[in-house]
Amino acid sequence: MKELQNQPKAKTLILTHGDSDGICSGAIAKSAYPDAYVYFTSPVSLLDTLDLIEDVENLIICDIAIEERHCSELLSTLEEIAEECSLYYIDHHPLPERCRKEDWFYHDTGVCASELTYRVFEELLSPEMRRVAIYGAIGDFCDNTPCVKSWVRDWDKRSLYFQAGALIQAILQKGKEYEFKRTLIEPLSKDVIPSNIPDLLELAREAAINEEKTRLFVKENVKVLKNSAYIVNTNNSISKAAIYAASYGQREVGIAAEYREKKGVYDLSIRSRGNVDVNRILRSVAPKFGGSGGGHPVAAGARIPEDSLEVFLRAFDTRLGKANEVK
Repeated sequence: MKELQNQPKAKTLILTHGDSDGICSGAIAKSAYPDAYVYFTSPVSLLDTLDLIEDVENLIICDIAIEERHCSELLSTLEEIAEECSLYYIDHHPLPERCRKEDWFYHDTGVCASELTYRVFEELLSPEMRRVAIYGAIGDFCDNTPCVKSWVRDWDKRSLYFQAGALIQAILQKGKEYEFKRTLIEPLSKDVIPSNIPDLLELAREAAINEEKTRLFVKENVKVLKNSAYIVNTNNSISKAAIYAASYGQREVGIAAEYREKKGVYDLSIRSRGNVDVNRILRSVAPKFGGSGGGHPVAAGARIPEDSLEVFLRAFDTRLGKANEVK
């Protein structure tokens, strides 16, 4: 937060998520507004971040889901900000039921935030920035949309996936090191290919080695429930661990949990290979155990108090079973 308080007095501020889609979205927005300042935030921190903002002409928010618990308060704050500056809220996460859309809210659950950001600012962008939007789409498993499939035809698909893969792996390898992520924004905003960004390929290589270790650990230690499979404390990317949990547990839903000692909670990544909306189930079940959760129908995350992990996993598994019965 101190960094945002001490930011240069930029006329445009970009708030974005720290995953590959959020970074690519932020880079695309910065390509449209080259003098913008980029700050990484999250759904749980967004309200606090907005309280620090002053004297901006343009505020662009990319790839930040609206939290169920703070929906009304967040919308009120955003409405006040929209009266003072040009506001663009660009997101693709499912909305809370009581959330209403405003003119400044650009929302589409069928695409990634990078594609949506490109479309919002297309008139200010070089067509070549579509390549960065494709990286974001690949990173968020949203590369099958009509737009992205059309854009991919203008490039060598193999090269696109190599560049996107290297970028995604490097981002995962650095975890929550936001200073590193900030170094990616400027070159990406100028359509520099990821493999030409210093140190990125070596980081991607390290990530690939660690991923293989994670895969083997999950293969040997995955635990299976009736409708889901889970793994705890791989000390690596929980999103990848969740994918391998589903694979080796032979279930449609995989869950990976990592303990955060300072906060006394487990962070969870949940990946579905089926048709059940895990986002909807998470939003319903997690609060009953003092936690929170949400995301997309097939990819979501949660934060659960350490004492409630086991009982939460079983309650979540039960709800998965009921949802499968309704299909």
